[in-house]
Amino acid sequence: MRVYDIILRKRNGMELSAGEINHLISGYMSGSVPDYQIAAFIMAVFFQGMSAKETSDLTMAIVESGDRVDLSAITGRKVDKHSTGGVGDKTTLVLGPLVAAAGVPVAKMSGRGLGHTGGTIDKLESIRGFSTSLEREVFIQNVNRIGISIGGQTGNLAPADKKLYALRDVTATVDSIPLIASSVMSKKIAAGADAIILDVKTGDGAFMKTLPSAVDLAKAMVEIGTHVGRQTAALITDMEQPLGQTVGNALEVREAVECLRGKGPDDLRELCLVLGSQMVHQAGQAGSVDEARGLLEEILDNGRGLDKFRQLVVNQGGDAAFIDDLSVLPRAGERVELAAPEDGYISGIRAEQIGIAAMMLGAGRETKDSQIDLSVGIELKKKRGARVARGETLALLHVSNAEKANLSKNMVLKAFTISKEPPVARKLVWGQVTAEGVELY
Repeated sequence: MRVYDIILRKRNGMELSAGEINHLISGYMSGSVPDYQIAAFIMAVFFQGMSAKETSDLTMAIVESGDRVDLSAITGRKVDKHSTGGVGDKTTLVLGPLVAAAGVPVAKMSGRGLGHTGGTIDKLESIRGFSTSLEREVFIQNVNRIGISIGGQTGNLAPADKKLYALRDVTATVDSIPLIASSVMSKKIAAGADAIILDVKTGDGAFMKTLPSAVDLAKAMVEIGTHVGRQTAALITDMEQPLGQTVGNALEVREAVECLRGKGPDDLRELCLVLGSQMVHQAGQAGSVDEARGLLEEILDNGRGLDKFRQLVVNQGGDAAFIDDLSVLPRAGERVELAAPEDGYISGIRAEQIGIAAMMLGAGRETKDSQIDLSVGIELKKKRGARVARGETLALLHVSNAEKANLSKNMVLKAFTISKEPPVARKLVWGQVTAEGVELY
C-alpha cells in the first residue's frame, strides 16, 4: 500500500484500517516513511479526527513500536493512575502509599516535568538518595515485597510516541484529541496495568481548558482502554487554581507528607481520596467506591499511609529522616513575601501563570535539557474564596536567585484576582466517564 493513498484517505475524512495505520507507524520507525509524510498525516488527523476504532488502532501501533511491561509476576490486580498534568499536582506521592496500604499493588512508572506542569520523578529526587532508576526485575520485586514501587519510564516504552510528539510540537498539531488520547494511553497500556484510572484536568492550569474538551478527551481515552480490554475510568477534576498550597519539587514533597500525616490542604486530601477510592474498588479490595473511601480515610488518619511512604523511601535508597523532620528537605536560600494590594476575596488564581512563575524560579524545565532547582517554588498562603486584607501575605516565593525572583514576583501577583464579593464555589470533581457513559456532577 502507498503512504500517499493513506494520507489522501484520511485527508478526505475516510476511516483507515488497522493495517494502514500499522503500515504508517512501523514505516516511520524503520525510516521507510519520512517525517514530512507523517507530518501530513497528523495534520489530516487534526482536521478530520479519528473514529474510536482508528484511535485504538493508532494507540496499539504505538504500543507495538517498543517494549511492553509484563506485570504478571506481581500478585494481585494492578491499577494504574494517570494525570493529564496540572500545577501543584503531587497526588501520586500521597495516593501511591495510601492505596498500597489498602492492599492494592502499586507499580507506578512516572515521568519528569516539562513546562509549567511538574513531574513525579523530579519531586522524588528532592529526597536524598532516592533512586527511580530501577531494573525491571527489581521494580517487580519491590511491589511484591512492600506493595509499591515508583520508577522512571524506560527509554523504549512506546518510542513511536516520542517521535510523533516531536513532530506534533513543531507542526501546531499538539491539541488534537485522538493524538493526545493515543499518546497517553499507549504508555499506560505498554506499562502493563490491568485497570487504569485517569485524572483528566480542566481549567486554566490544564491542557484542556474547558469542561467539554476535557470530557471529549476522557471519552476518547476510556474508549481506547475499553477497546483493548483494560477496565478504564476517568474523573474530570478542576485545575482552575493550583492543587494544594505549594508548587515546586521539595515543597510538594513536604506537603505530601503533611497530607499523609492526616493534615494538609483539603483539596489535595479530597482528590487523593476520590481517585484512591476508584483504584481500590477497581482492584477488588472493596465492595463499593464508598466502602473504599471509608477504608482510605481510616488509613490516612491512622498513619498507615505515612508508614507505607516511609517503606517506599527506604526501599528505594532514600533517607527517610525528612518524614519526621521536614527541614531536612532541600531549602531555598531566601523567601520573598508577596502582599495583597487591597482588601477583598480571592476570586481567582491563574494556575498556569503560577506554574510558569515557578518554572522561571527554576522549579521546572523550559526545555527537556533544562536543569531544575529542587528547592525553589511558590507557597500559596491564600486560595480561592479566602478573605484577604490589604498587606496580608498572598504567597511566598522560595528563591535562590534574585534576578529570577524579580521576574516571577509580578507574574504571581497578577495571577491573583481580588474581588469585593466572595466568588461562587467551584467543584473539585466535575464528573466521571466510564464505558457506560458520562456522568457530570
